[in-house]
Amino acid sequence: MEPEWRVLEEDERAEELSKAMGLPPVFGQLLINRGVQSEAEAERFLYPSLGNLSDPFLMKGMEEGVERMVKAILSGEGVTVFGDYDVDGITSVALLKHFLASAGLKVDHYIPKRLEEGYGLNVEALQEIASRGTGLLVTVDCGISDREEIALARDLGMDVIVLDHHEPPDDLPRAVIIDPMQRDCPYPFKGLAGVGVTFAFVMALRRRLRELGHWRRFKEPNLKRYLDLVALGTVADIVPVTGENRILLKFGLKELQETERPGLIALKEVSGLNQSPIGYGQVAFRLAPRINAGGRMQREEVPLKLLLTDDPSEARRLAGELEEANRQRQAIQEKVYREAREMALKGLSEAALVLSSEGWHPGVIGIVASKLAEEFWRPTILIAIEGEEGKGSARSIPEIHLREALDFCRHHLLAFGGHRLAAGLKVRREEISPLRDAFCRAVKEALGGTEPVPLLHIDAELPLREITPQFVEMLELLHPFGPGNPRPLFCCPGEVHFEGLRRFNNGVTRFSVRDESGRWEAIAFSGFEDLPTRGKIAFYPTMEEWEGYKRLLLEVRALKASDGP
Repeated sequence: MEPEWRVLEEDERAEELSKAMGLPPVFGQLLINRGVQSEAEAERFLYPSLGNLSDPFLMKGMEEGVERMVKAILSGEGVTVFGDYDVDGITSVALLKHFLASAGLKVDHYIPKRLEEGYGLNVEALQEIASRGTGLLVTVDCGISDREEIALARDLGMDVIVLDHHEPPDDLPRAVIIDPMQRDCPYPFKGLAGVGVTFAFVMALRRRLRELGHWRRFKEPNLKRYLDLVALGTVADIVPVTGENRILLKFGLKELQETERPGLIALKEVSGLNQSPIGYGQVAFRLAPRINAGGRMQREEVPLKLLLTDDPSEARRLAGELEEANRQRQAIQEKVYREAREMALKGLSEAALVLSSEGWHPGVIGIVASKLAEEFWRPTILIAIEGEEGKGSARSIPEIHLREALDFCRHHLLAFGGHRLAAGLKVRREEISPLRDAFCRAVKEALGGTEPVPLLHIDAELPLREITPQFVEMLELLHPFGPGNPRPLFCCPGEVHFEGLRRFNNGVTRFSVRDESGRWEAIAFSGFEDLPTRGKIAFYPTMEEWEGYKRLLLEVRALKASDGP
């Protein structure tokens, strides 16, 4: 579905902010579009510093959690770290294990099997963990909703620290809870990924151990070296690239570029990124999917082993295993996508899509649901049926709060959980059809008779004559881009002329754009079958380098043909 263009409203404070920061006029608008209101905020945004991270002890529960872990470290107590099987969970476990090892405490871990155990704590896992002699259980990137399971852990003789970043329920578990999303938590930034919360815990723990003189016996770790793991988990969890996440990513992506961790070096090699610059996109589309493939293809332990190993040869073997798992995932995903898309085309009269089949792999239905929701701009549920039950993954569009829509359908569901844009569910086979009717009705009522359309948010109109190499260089100050801080997108204020269309492999097209100020080379990665004579473009200014020569290039995101002859 073609998006509707929407140029963000010009703010009267933009010019003054640009002048104060010594930047071209449009930069003030770019900053305001990203929630920056003052010169002080602009300074922190454009020039991030690790010194601007908040005191981790501001996080509710941090003091108690640190004291409990210090007790375990000093006594050599049995500690197990329980983490989710996705990238955020895996990097959280690796980070905490690396740090505790540097403090002299070897700890155990537990990663649940995605398809057999599902998300979060479970009875069988807790019984196994307790049988290992665990006195302290730490959950990372999970645990905040596991009230009954944590009660069992206490009955089995374990204390529990919960390091999580998800929205807490009203009835919290009886544990030491460290989660900035707690309603009365004074920690100022609420958008951390699970690995961000784990990093804050490690920051606080290192400080307390320093005060106790612990680092006289052990080499005090440089926490900056852990930011490669923090960047990996933060990008993969799609949290906003604002506030403290922006700081962590600014430095974390640099650490990832220069990492000496054998597992990440090997992962970059199999991803084709050995000599390439590492930015948000390289992590999101090359590194993270390979780590996630471990959980999706029943190899949950492989990604963690990769991040923990010090042996380069073992790292290459493990990275190869993840590469193979990712290829399998891609093939299975493509098959499910083709089948689901064919079903979807028959159901476009409805406000939502609820599709189900036997034989679909539960590990890929979330990715496929996301693709279909974006393609057809409808909330989408995919259900993999096995026996008399189905496991479902749901993805939404900004207009529909997915969890609220599923709550309307709860009497048809065995279980469900999630948030505004993504959720998981379980349903009996015979309830799938009633679920479809109820979900479509809930979405239709929420839309109130309107037809949702995707929006292309454009930062500002920008005359092409203002684009210079210096302007593109200044845009680098806004890196890294991601949710909450998108790559600046502009449109030309008037019409331009198009000419010289050339087509290349993989749908890439090149052409020239001409206005009264000159001629500009343009590229489009989505490709165009044909070009109008004139029209408007939405574009990203960039620089192209070829054989040592650099030139300006307009990366065209969308094009509107002129209505006239």
